[in-house]
Amino acid sequence: MNRVDFIIAKKLILHPAKITLAVVQDENGNNNLITLEWFMRTSIKPPMFAISIGHTRYSYECLQKVRKFNLCFPSKKMKELAIFCGSKSGRDLDKFETNNVEWFKGRWAQLPILKNAVANFECEVVSQVRSGDHTIFVGEVKYSWIDSNEEVLLAEDLNS
Repeated sequence: MNRVDFIIAKKLILHPAKITLAVVQDENGNNNLITLEWFMRTSIKPPMFAISIGHTRYSYECLQKVRKFNLCFPSKKMKELAIFCGSKSGRDLDKFETNNVEWFKGRWAQLPILKNAVANFECEVVSQVRSGDHTIFVGEVKYSWIDSNEEVLLAEDLNS
């Protein structure tokens, strides 16, 4: 066992990793998508997910004001959308309109459910924890949606 810098060690544990898209909304009702790799299940009863978002991100600002998000697991056919949403800011453009994202209103908070995703989870933010330059938002799942015909997009798929 050798002691190494964190950057070197983390490269060994990254893959395979799943990515997700989070749908958030600003106080004016405008929807935004952000690509995330930092997320996890945190509870079975009630079902909960946590997502981690940097303080400089537009989605962070949205979640501070509108306490809901949809966690969407993209399919392989959503690769370009995932890359786009991870590299552009919703402050500057409407990611849904720019990418012709197919969606329908969710049942709980009417946030977009992505039609081509493998799974969508409608979540209410129930707590948050500051973690360095990010905040971890914990959301309780209110409704779940799946499309079992789709294959999940992995982080390593973004590089191919």
